[in-house]
Amino acid sequence: MRVELFQPESVTEPRHWVRHDQAFAMMLGTGSIEWGSRRSAIEKFDYAAGDLALCDRHHGEWVGLMNTRHLQIGISDAALMTASDGANGEVGLRPRRKFADPRLGALVAAVHTEMVAGFPSGQLFVDSVEQAMAVALVNGHAVRNRPVPIYRGGLGSARLRRIKELVHAKMEDDLSLDEMAQSIGLSTAHFARMFRKSTGETPYQFVLRQRMERAKAMLRAPDARVLDVAVACGFKTQQHFAQVFRDVCGVSPTQYRQDSLDSEVICASETHAENTLRL
Repeated sequence: MRVELFQPESVTEPRHWVRHDQAFAMMLGTGSIEWGSRRSAIEKFDYAAGDLALCDRHHGEWVGLMNTRHLQIGISDAALMTASDGANGEVGLRPRRKFADPRLGALVAAVHTEMVAGFPSGQLFVDSVEQAMAVALVNGHAVRNRPVPIYRGGLGSARLRRIKELVHAKMEDDLSLDEMAQSIGLSTAHFARMFRKSTGETPYQFVLRQRMERAKAMLRAPDARVLDVAVACGFKTQQHFAQVFRDVCGVSPTQYRQDSLDSEVICASETHAENTLRL
């Protein structure tokens, strides 16, 4: 997935752009863009924050920017094809100058937040968002609208066990959705749907939960450094780990460790008191 932030500081004259990947943009503020398939047929569109535009592909467009800050996302052909249930060749999407799509908008907003932070959540997060974007684009904007099939059942116990083993073995690494899918011989899109059917979680949610469980176990040791816990659980920085831990667990890693130690002291005191009474 390609992610680019455009922040034009002034009005730019219309230029001819040709895109060879499937791209769409979300406006991050108010502004205007001039669009046209020909230089003589340019129209001006006014945008508010959150408005989307789906770009034409291969044929090229004339585009002029007017102080319009926006995020442009390029979706890979592989993601679009797997979202189309293995369609061969390119997946055609209808270009649209201005439209609203709450699901796509929320996904782009998540990518923007992640980009501003330096992509701390890793490749699996980016892969998962790209696949979700591809499904939304195929279902809502494909030239031949083919809904993504719904699969019954889910992954078998052997495949789930293999995934869990892979996650635990590579907890410190930057896992990708494609790596998880390949480990059990499935396409990325099929794996993501079947995994959620089996567990009720996306692969990213599952990996994050496993990381949090390991983090809590490590933090219960009185001499564990938060930085060491962060690295062992696959986080790039201690700050990002602390933020995610607080979001998931409701307290900071330091507070969680202190609460755990206090709880152990209380339990030990109660046990000692009970033994004394028996005597």
